[in-house]
Amino acid sequence: MLIRVVNGRKLIKYFLLFTAAAAAIIAFFMLAGSKAVGAFGNTKELPIYSVDRTDKVVSITFDCAWGDNDIPDILKALGDNGVRATFFIVGQWAEKYPDTVKSISNAGHDIANHGYSHVRMGAIDKAKIKNEIEKCGSVLSAVTGRKIDLFRPPYGDYNDDTITTARNLGYYPIQWDVDSLDWKTDISQDEIMNRLTGKVKNGSIILFHNDTKHTAKMLPSVITKLKDMGYGFLPVSQIIMRDGYKIDYQGRQIKKQ
Repeated sequence: MLIRVVNGRKLIKYFLLFTAAAAAIIAFFMLAGSKAVGAFGNTKELPIYSVDRTDKVVSITFDCAWGDNDIPDILKALGDNGVRATFFIVGQWAEKYPDTVKSISNAGHDIANHGYSHVRMGAIDKAKIKNEIEKCGSVLSAVTGRKIDLFRPPYGDYNDDTITTARNLGYYPIQWDVDSLDWKTDISQDEIMNRLTGKVKNGSIILFHNDTKHTAKMLPSVITKLKDMGYGFLPVSQIIMRDGYKIDYQGRQIKKQ
């Protein structure tokens, strides 16, 4: 009788341990969300954060949503250094500053879609996502006369509907793997430079914004520093693969084997 009681207690103990372990696993997946799914099954729809390349090239990108006073200085810095960049432009910004958009385009830089009204794509339904992308694309094409096929969701906020809708409309969804945080008013130029040099790697896509405190002023030194580190520059349209690729769970675009 004593043996049966002891074994029964052991069974209860093992059952409680098993239940606790199962609960922990469930909690992990609930907290990790899409990251856990991406790490184990790669089921979440992801944009391109970076590109797997053996050569030391990176892309400089700018999100344009507010003023345009610093665009001439940005274009001069890029032009003086022979760098072509990618400008993700909000449709309403393009309507407000069409001549500025034309100057960016005429300088040979990528013109890319950043949504029409800079709303968070993850917070709106699929029909509105489609409308935001289509309307912005129409505005940019009308201003530049160019086909637009690169898209970045405002604030970097997206869900599966955002990515699949963009792809169905003929766009390559683009994110970034190096964030300058240049939009922060309390960040210094040294902090921005340290972030860039500490995170950049082959195939990186670097995020800047126009109409910020430091970006236009420090862009020449950023380019010089990256060149000193051995990096060259390509716009996003040329750094990404157009076919025969897959995207891993970190958002890195890699060639299919």
